[in-house]
Amino acid sequence: MRIGRRSRNFVSVRGPDAASYLQAMVSNDVEALDVGGSCEALLLTAKARVIAPLVVLRRGVDDFLLLTEDGLGERVRSTLLRSRFAAKCEIAVEDHTSSVVLGATNGIPTADYGVPAVEVLDEEIEPSIDDAELELLRVRAGTPRFGREIDDRVLPAEAGLDERAVDFEKGCYPGQEPIARQHYRGRVNRTLRALQIDGKELPEYDAELEHEGKVVGRITSAAPDKNGILALGYVRVEVPGDAVLRLGTRSVRQLDLPSPRP
Repeated sequence: MRIGRRSRNFVSVRGPDAASYLQAMVSNDVEALDVGGSCEALLLTAKARVIAPLVVLRRGVDDFLLLTEDGLGERVRSTLLRSRFAAKCEIAVEDHTSSVVLGATNGIPTADYGVPAVEVLDEEIEPSIDDAELELLRVRAGTPRFGREIDDRVLPAEAGLDERAVDFEKGCYPGQEPIARQHYRGRVNRTLRALQIDGKELPEYDAELEHEGKVVGRITSAAPDKNGILALGYVRVEVPGDAVLRLGTRSVRQLDLPSPRP
């Protein structure tokens, strides 16, 4: 097993209305979770822009812990507090540590790194891999990250988040209407793609991708790989998946992203 540290923020939601309140606020079916179970979910604006990606862990019948990305804990807490009204639940930031254990099964499952892995909380485990290796695994797996692939310009479906963090059968929540409308009747203009870039120099965030002399996308993440630079980026849907793109004078080959998780 290989172990890495993961920077996280944590928000607890506790009380007799915790399950029903979260069910009305996030994109996945958290009421269906067994105690000890977890799922990915999104906290969204009414226009379906991502406020924060979440992992929802049900610690007890009326006790949930929300795992989000570093720097988003207070954003999650304040958003939930503003909409709580008469719901009987307490919402607070908590302090925990998170480690990613690759090749393990005992913990909170995560597919963010493209291999079987779990997150474990508050365990004193010595890391055996560094942040750079975890980042390469994330990029290779095509996992979107807030501040990179996820921002207020991006719809969840463009990042593939509708396949992993949305239940289309559950009831209303902020952002549900545009999410459902896009899923059942619409289409996206761009999609997240894996890219292999010639050379060794890391491209800048938002660097433009071109095809046949036109700007067709942008780079969002990049990590050194043995074959050059492995990257993620958004490319317009009309660009064929086998087309060679340009990043300035460098060639960019498109790769197949891993299949969506079940």
